[in-house]
Amino acid sequence: MTESACATPRSTRTDSPAASPEQRPPRAVAYVLDPAVLPDHIDALYRAAWALCGSRSDAEDLVQTTFLQVLKRPRIIRNGNERAYLLRALRNTHTTRYRTLSRRPATVQLHEEDTGAGVEPSANISSRELMEAIASAPPLYKDAVIAVDILGMTYGEAARSLRTREKTVASRLHRGRQHVARELLSRGV
Repeated sequence: MTESACATPRSTRTDSPAASPEQRPPRAVAYVLDPAVLPDHIDALYRAAWALCGSRSDAEDLVQTTFLQVLKRPRIIRNGNERAYLLRALRNTHTTRYRTLSRRPATVQLHEEDTGAGVEPSANISSRELMEAIASAPPLYKDAVIAVDILGMTYGEAARSLRTREKTVASRLHRGRQHVARELLSRGV
């Protein structure tokens, strides 16, 4: 009788989910980013860069610099989220450029970009004005607005990409939208 009592716990111990590798949830497989998939994400990166910089030419430069940094060496992607990795790299590249530029003396631009002079102002907001308003937002709010409103991510995707909670994304998004609206109103748009 004691033999059967001792045999039962052993069999349940080996049948437990923690002991069986087949029943464990699979871990995320890490892989090297394939340079051939970078063009698939260029539109999303460009939109995010434009919102960060507020200028088309600066956005193009930022995307190119980001691709240059990413392609310098093999990059390990976890959880299969290439876009989140590239957006994080874009944001880090922008921050580095911003810090570098802030150390330089301020310059005055001689020629303004084409503003569409001669066109009657309309009730519609131009994409340039909108991107400039987004670019003027504080960084935390700007990131949330870019992720959800510009790139079309869900709150959950944005939370994972920004490494925060969904509720935090929602509050930052609300405050970011308020900032953009105030900025557009102050510009008379």
